[in-house]
Amino acid sequence: MFPRIREITDAFGGRLRVSVEEHPSGALIVVERPDLGGRPRILLDGYGVDVLAGYIMSARLSVPQGLPDEHVDGTFATRFRLELDPTAALVLSQEGAAGLEIAAPFWDRLYAELCIVAAHARELTRRAEARIH
Repeated sequence: MFPRIREITDAFGGRLRVSVEEHPSGALIVVERPDLGGRPRILLDGYGVDVLAGYIMSARLSVPQGLPDEHVDGTFATRFRLELDPTAALVLSQEGAAGLEIAAPFWDRLYAELCIVAAHARELTRRAEARIH
């Protein structure tokens, strides 16, 4: 069943890929833009996925107003930022990597996908913990 890979496309041919796979700590979630040069990507664990899903919803409710940045720490430390100019987009950044921009047309489908991914991540984490004990 894993890795699980899904692609979301927008009306202009933009692509956003979300995958979940097993990792020693439970689950590794990769969000990437395979259609862009350099293929920017962000690695997240279950914590990062939960925060990203919440941040997407907060951004939807905030636009056209701003939203404070959000940060997660740990192995996959990430900064979440809402940009409003020239158009609304989320920018996810990790130290040493190019930022990943997610335009507003992707938000609803990405949110739905993250809800599914979060469930898979919880199960993979449960299995990893069971192997340890």
